[in-house]
Amino acid sequence: MSKKKIPSKMRWLFWSYDIKSLDLKSDIDYIVAQVLNYGAWEDVRWLLRNYSEQEIKNVIKNPSRGVWFEKVLNFWTTIFNIRLKKDVLEKAIFRLTQHSNAQSFSLK
Repeated sequence: MSKKKIPSKMRWLFWSYDIKSLDLKSDIDYIVAQVLNYGAWEDVRWLLRNYSEQEIKNVIKNPSRGVWFEKVLNFWTTIFNIRLKKDVLEKAIFRLTQHSNAQSFSLK
């Protein structure tokens, strides 16, 4: 699997990285989260061809902190019949909060 690469047409999903530097094995958490959060169905199909269902489920079961959109994570946990503890779910959600006394945004 590590010899396979992310197709250049999916480069837009990984704006923070040079896709040639991403390793399908060691960067699985980032790749799965980015594709499931931002990808189109074609990108999800690529994900399913390159990772087993169990590998994808493991990423969803152990979500990285602050990288998931709430509706997206809820969708995929429903699809894969995964129940996350409330605190795990809350920590995984990407949130922008606006402070009432300042006109700036910050990550929670």
